[in-house]
Amino acid sequence: MKKIYALLILAFGCMSYSYGQINVSGIVISDVEKVPVPGVSVYIKGEPKGAVTTDFDGNFKIKAQQNDGVLVFSYVGFKTKEVSFSGTQKLTVSLAEEVSTLNEVVVVGYGSQKRSDVTGAIGSVKSENFNKGVVANAGQLIQGKVAGVNVMAASGEPGANQDIIIRGVGSLRSGTTPLYVVDGFALDNSNTGVASNPLNFINPQDIESIEVLKDASASAIYGSRAANGVVVITTKKGAKGQSKINLSVTTGFSSLANKVDVFSADEFRRQVATVNGNLQDGGANTDWQDELTRTGVSQNVNLSMSGGTEKSTYAASVGVDNQEGVLRNSDLKRYSGRLNLSQKALDDKFNITFNLTGTKLENERPDARSIVGNMLTMNPTDAVYVNGEPNVNLSNDILNPLISERNYSDVTNNNRILANISPSYEFIKGLTYKFNLGVDYSMSERDIQVLPYASATNTTLGSLNNVITNNNNVLYENTLTYNFNKKAHSFTVLAGQSYQKIQVYQKSYNLSGFPNNGVEPKNQIETASERTTQSSSAVENELQSFFGRLNYGYDNKYLLTATMRADGSSKFGKNNRYGYFPSVALGWNITKEDFLKESETLNNLKLRASWGQTGSQEIPSKITKASYTESNTGNDTYPLDPSATDLSGYPYGSIYTRLANPNIQWEVSTQTNVGLDFSLFNNRLSGTVDYFNKVSENILLEVAPTDPIQPTSKYWTNIPAMQIKNNGIEVALDYSSDKSKDFSYSVGGNISFTNNKVENSPYQILTTGGAQGGGQSGATINGVLNGHSIGSFYMLNFTGIGSNGLNQFADTNGDGSILDNDRIVAGSALPDYIYAFYLNFKYKNLDLGFNFNGAGGNKIYNHVAMTSFNRGSLANSFNTTDRASQYLNEASTNSNTVSTRYLEDGSFLRLNNATLGYNLSPRLVGLGDVMDNIRLSITGQNLFVITKYSGYDPEINTGTSVGDIQSFGIDYFSYPRSRTIVFGLNVAF
Repeated sequence: MKKIYALLILAFGCMSYSYGQINVSGIVISDVEKVPVPGVSVYIKGEPKGAVTTDFDGNFKIKAQQNDGVLVFSYVGFKTKEVSFSGTQKLTVSLAEEVSTLNEVVVVGYGSQKRSDVTGAIGSVKSENFNKGVVANAGQLIQGKVAGVNVMAASGEPGANQDIIIRGVGSLRSGTTPLYVVDGFALDNSNTGVASNPLNFINPQDIESIEVLKDASASAIYGSRAANGVVVITTKKGAKGQSKINLSVTTGFSSLANKVDVFSADEFRRQVATVNGNLQDGGANTDWQDELTRTGVSQNVNLSMSGGTEKSTYAASVGVDNQEGVLRNSDLKRYSGRLNLSQKALDDKFNITFNLTGTKLENERPDARSIVGNMLTMNPTDAVYVNGEPNVNLSNDILNPLISERNYSDVTNNNRILANISPSYEFIKGLTYKFNLGVDYSMSERDIQVLPYASATNTTLGSLNNVITNNNNVLYENTLTYNFNKKAHSFTVLAGQSYQKIQVYQKSYNLSGFPNNGVEPKNQIETASERTTQSSSAVENELQSFFGRLNYGYDNKYLLTATMRADGSSKFGKNNRYGYFPSVALGWNITKEDFLKESETLNNLKLRASWGQTGSQEIPSKITKASYTESNTGNDTYPLDPSATDLSGYPYGSIYTRLANPNIQWEVSTQTNVGLDFSLFNNRLSGTVDYFNKVSENILLEVAPTDPIQPTSKYWTNIPAMQIKNNGIEVALDYSSDKSKDFSYSVGGNISFTNNKVENSPYQILTTGGAQGGGQSGATINGVLNGHSIGSFYMLNFTGIGSNGLNQFADTNGDGSILDNDRIVAGSALPDYIYAFYLNFKYKNLDLGFNFNGAGGNKIYNHVAMTSFNRGSLANSFNTTDRASQYLNEASTNSNTVSTRYLEDGSFLRLNNATLGYNLSPRLVGLGDVMDNIRLSITGQNLFVITKYSGYDPEINTGTSVGDIQSFGIDYFSYPRSRTIVFGLNVAF
C-alpha cells in the first residue's frame, strides 16, 4: 500500500510540474523594415541555458516554469530588448537596429573602438561581405573590398602567393608584405617551408572580420613591422544566449579561363611555310592547351558550433578543403580545426580567452613554368598518343610533357599550430591587466623529385631535393589599460611590453642518379649514385618592445589618439638596436556640433588628420655581423709547403664573406593622412575620402662598394638621402535602399590613385626584373630609377623592322649608335589607380550579388612573347602567335632583344565573383523543427576580364626578385588563371 501511495504522489507531482509549465511564443520583426528576423536569441531572464533561436520566419517558442517573467531578445546588429510576459500568449517583438555603422566595433592594435571614435584610416570587412567562391586564404576574401589596398595573386595556382600592397610600394628589400595579426598574435613573415601562400593555414570560413590599418596612426602601435601596413584577422567567437550549429558544403569546377591565341595545326602549317621554315609535320591536329589542362574539382566541408552563457562562450569548427588546379598534379588540401573559448569569474573581473587553430596542409605543385611553355610552343601537328601511350617521337626531340608530368612531383606537407591564451583581471573599475601568451609552431617537409627516365632521344637521371623546415614563434605580452570618464571627458590609456622570439631551422639535401626500379627516389635515398649536396641553417631573431597609447574624447566631438612604440631587434647592430615610432591623430565629429545636431539629411560627418612613423625590420638576419669562410684559391692562400705542386696542397685561409656594420639603422616610413567620413539620408549613403602622403627613408640595401678595393663584393647599408614617396587619394561610397521592401538593393565601390616615386637615388638603376633565357638572360627589364616609380620599365624603344630584317630602335640621345644609354623609361608595372565596385540585389528570399575589380595605368612585359613568339621559333617548328608573322620582312635570325616591342597595356576590369542565392525555409520542406535555415547558392569566379593584354591574365605578379629586390609586372610563363563555378549548401541548426 505504501508503494502505491508513493507512486500516486510521484505521478501527481509530475502532473503538477507539467501543468506548471507554459508555452510562450511569438514572432520577432525589425523595427524599421517590419520583416522577420531569423537567428535571434530568446531566453528567460536569469535562465540563459534554456535559450532558443527564432526560425527563418522569425518565429519562436519557449517553455517557462512560471506564469510570468521577462524574455530577453538579442542579436548582432540589433539592440538587446527585454519584454515581459504573463501566461500563455503570442508576442510580437520589434527589435531596433543599431544606429548605422557608427556603433560598429572595429578591431585596432591591442584593443577595439567604436567606428565613431576611430581617428585613423582603417578599412574593415565583415564576413558577410567577403568575396565568395573557392577561396584559399584571407587575402582573396578582401580583394577589391578596401580602398588603397591592392591584392594581387602571383598566379592562378591554388593558394598562390600574394602581394597585398597598402598605399603603394614603400620599400625595396623588405617587399610589400604587411604584418598579419591573428586574434592578437603577430605572425612572422619568415620562411615556413611552404612554397604557396603562408596564410593558407587559416580556414577562411573561420574568419569573422578583417581590418586593414592603413595610416601610421592606426598601425604605429605595431612599430617596426608596420611600414607596409597591418592586416588584423579576427576569427569567429561564441555569443551568450545563442547555440548554433552550421554546416556548409561546396563543390567547385575550374577550367582554363582564357587561352592564348597560338596557331592551330592548319594555321601552323601555313605559317611555317610562309617564313620558309623547316616544317616537322606529325600529321595530327593537337591543342596542347587543352591536352595539358583539366577541369579541376574543388570540395569544401565545414562544420561549426558556437554558443555561450553569461559566464562562458565557445566556438569550434572543423573543415576539409581540397582544391584542384587546372594543371595536373596541382592540389591544395587543408584539414583544419579551431577552438575559441572565453570564461569569466570573480564577479566578471577575471576573464580568460583561449584561441587554438590546428592545420595540416598538403600542397602538390607541378612544374608550371615548363608546362605553360610547352602548352604554348609545342608543335600542334604532333600527336599526343600513339597506340594509347604517350608519343615519344615529338618534334625537336622534346620529351612528351605527359611523361614529364608523371615523372615530376613537388609535394609539401605542413603541420601548424597557432594558439594563444589571454587572462585579464580588472583590479579596480576601469583598470585591467592582460597577459597574452602565444605560440606559432610550424613544421614542413618538401620533396621535389624526378623519376629516372630513358628513351631513344631523352634521358633523365632521377633526382631528389628534400627540405625540412621548422619555424617556432613565441610571443609574451603584458598590457595595462585604464578607462575612465569625467563629465564630458573620456580617457583610455594603454601601456604595454612585448617580447617575441622567432627560430627558423632548415636542413636540405640533393641527390641524383637513382635506378629506374619503380621505387620513388625519396624512398631509396641510399641508391643515389651522384654526389650529395647538403646544407643547413639556423636563425634566431628577438624583438623586445615597449608601447603606449592615449585615446581622449571630449563630449564625443573632439578626439585625440597618440601612440609611441620602441622596438629593439636583434637584426640590428648594437649602435642602432632600438627604433622609436610615434604617431598622433585628431578627429572631429562635426555632426555632434549644435549647428548640425538636428540635421535630418546629414547623419555623420567626421574629419580626421594624422601623422606618424612606422618601421621595417624585414631584412636578413646577422647582416650587421661579420662572416667568414675558408678558401684556398687566388690570394686567399700561400704555399707554406714547398713540396705542394697545385692548390690542393695549399692551406686554407679565412676570408670575409660579409663585413660587420653595427651602424645599420631602421628603415622608417613617415605618413600623413587627412580623411573625411560621412553618411546621409538615414545612413543609406555613406563614404570616406582620404588623402595620404607616405615617405620611406633610410632605405636598406645590399650594394657594391664605391671603392673597388674591398674584402667583399657587396655590403649592407642605409642609402643616405634616398626616399621612396607614395601619395594619393582614396574614395569609397556605399548606398543601400529601403530594406523593408520585398525588393532592395545596395551598390558601392572604391577607387584609389597612387603616385609612386623614388628620389635622391645615387644609382642609375637598381634592377628589379631581368630577362631569363631566350639569349637575353640577365638583361634589365625594369628597376628603380631616380625620379620614377618602382618597377619602371627601362629598355630600348622599338620602332620596327629595318630593311635588313632586323630590329630597329630609337636613337634617343642622337649619337648615331644604339647602346644602353638609349634606353628609356617606358612606363611602370605599378598601376596609377585601382578600383572595385559591387551590386547586390534582394527579392524576398532570393539574392544576387556582383563584385568587380580592376586597375589602370600600368604596363606588363610579356616575357613569354619575347622568349617564344618570334620568327625563329616558328621557322624551327615551334608554335607561336601571329606576333611571329607581324612583320613580313623580318629575318628568322632576328634577335629577341628586351625592348618596348613586348611591353603591353596592363589595365583590366574583372568580374571577380557573382553569387545567386536562395534562403529556403525549412518549414516548407518539413524540417522546421530541426533546422533554422537552408541556403542554396551558385557562385561564379573570374567570369570575365576586359583587357588588352595578350597573355593569359593581366594580373601578373610572379614573386621573383633580382638581388633580393622584388620584381613587378613581368610575365614569366605564369600559371594560368581559372574560371570557377561553385555550388553551395549551407544549413543552420
